[in-house]
Amino acid sequence: MIPIVSRPLRASALAACALLAGCAQLSEDGGFGGVQDISAARLGAAPAWNRTPEETRRSQARVAQLLPDRRLGSADDAVRIALINNPELQAAFAELGVAEADLVQAGRLPNPGFSFARTHSGDDIKIERSLSLGLMRLVTMPAAARIEARRFEQVKLQLAARVLATAAQTRQAWYRAVASQQGLAYQEQVGQAAEAAHELAAKMAERGNTSRLDAAREHLFYAETQARLQRVRREASQDQEALARLLGVAPTLRLPERLPELPAQIEPAADVERLAMQQRLDVQAARTELDGLRDSLGLVRATRFVNVLDLGALRTSESGKAPEIGYQVDIEIPLFDWGQARVAKAEAIYLQSANRLAAAALDARSQARLAWRERQDAWQVARSYRDDIVPLRRRMSEENLLRYNGMLISVFELLTDAREQAAAVNAAIEAERNFWIADAGLQLALGGPVSAATPQGTRP
Repeated sequence: MIPIVSRPLRASALAACALLAGCAQLSEDGGFGGVQDISAARLGAAPAWNRTPEETRRSQARVAQLLPDRRLGSADDAVRIALINNPELQAAFAELGVAEADLVQAGRLPNPGFSFARTHSGDDIKIERSLSLGLMRLVTMPAAARIEARRFEQVKLQLAARVLATAAQTRQAWYRAVASQQGLAYQEQVGQAAEAAHELAAKMAERGNTSRLDAAREHLFYAETQARLQRVRREASQDQEALARLLGVAPTLRLPERLPELPAQIEPAADVERLAMQQRLDVQAARTELDGLRDSLGLVRATRFVNVLDLGALRTSESGKAPEIGYQVDIEIPLFDWGQARVAKAEAIYLQSANRLAAAALDARSQARLAWRERQDAWQVARSYRDDIVPLRRRMSEENLLRYNGMLISVFELLTDAREQAAAVNAAIEAERNFWIADAGLQLALGGPVSAATPQGTRP
C-alpha cells in the first residue's frame, strides 16, 4: 500500500481495493454445472445436488416417477435414480463447495491491518496510527488464483469420475439383482421337481421297484437342491439390498423377471487404450493436478527468500507539533530460513504428482485392455450357452422323454438328464449376468458408454 497523502488518493485506493475484492464471487451452482455437463454427455443422465428442501422434494418426486409401484424396469432407470438420490454421492458433491470457496478466497484481497498507539509523558501526548497491507499477498494473488482454479477443475473432474463410477456400480448391481431373482425363480422350480422325484423314488424303493441306491441318489439331489435354494435366496436378498443402498431407497423393489437379451453382435476390435486415455476422467484430473502443482512450484521458488512483505502508511501526532506522515515497510529477513525446505517439499510433491499421473495412465490402459477382453470372453460364453448348450440340452431332454415313453430308459435316467439341464440353465443365467456386468465394467474402464451393447429390453 502507498502512503496516504491526500483524501482523493485515499478514496481512489479504497475504490480500487473494493473493485478487486468484488471480482471473486461464489457461483450460484457451486460449479456443479460442469459436473452435470460431463455426466450428461457420457451417461445420458445428469446428477442432482440436493442442497435445499425444495431440491430434495424435486428429487424425491423424480424417484417416485421412476419407480411406479416400486417397479424398476431397466438399468438406465436405476442409474437415473442413483444420480439424484445416492447419499454418498450427495456427500461427495459438497467437495465442490470447499474447492470453490478456496478459489474465491484466493481471489480476495487481504484485509488491511490497522494499529493505534498512544503514549504520554507528563502533559505531552503522542498518538501513532498506521494502516498496512500485505504486499506479497497482493503480488502473488494472481498466481494463487490460477492454482486454485486448476484445483477447482480437478475437483470437478474427480467428482464427475465419481458419478461415472456410481453409475457403473449401479448397473452392475441391477444386473446382479435381476439375475439373482431369475436364478431364484428357476431354482424354486428345480426344487419342486427334486422333491417330487425324491418322493417317487422313496415310494418305489418301498415297493421294491427300484434300488435303495437310486432312492438315496434322489434324496441326496433333493437335499442339495434345498441347500442351494437357501443359498440362492440369501444371495438374491443381498443383491437387492446392495442395489437399494446405491439407489438410496428401501429394498422392496420389483425387478424384471429376466435379464435383457444379449446383443446380436459386439465390436470385434477397438483401440481401447486410446479411448481410455482420451476419456478417463481420473487421468484428466491427475494431469490437471500436475499443471496446478507446476504453478505452485514456481510460486514457491519465486517467494523462497521473501515470503512476508507489508507496506503501510504511518501518521504520528504529538502535542505541540505538526502531524508527521510517512510509511513503513515490514519485511522478512532470510537469516535462518532460506526457503530450501519449502522448495524441496514443493519439488517432491510435484514429482509425486508426475509419478501419480504416469501410474494413472498405466492403470487406465491396463484396465481398458482387461475390461475389453473380459467383455469379449463373457459375450462368447453367454452366446455359446444361448445358441448351443441350452438348445442342445433341451433337444436331449426331448429325445430322452421320447425314449422314456418308449420304455427305452428308466425314470431315473430321465431325472438325471433333468438335473443336467437345470445345471446348464443356471450356468446360462450366470453367463448372461457376467456379460452385462463386464459391459458396465468396460464403460467404467473407458470412461464412457459402449453403444454396441445397449440392451434392447427384457425378454417376456
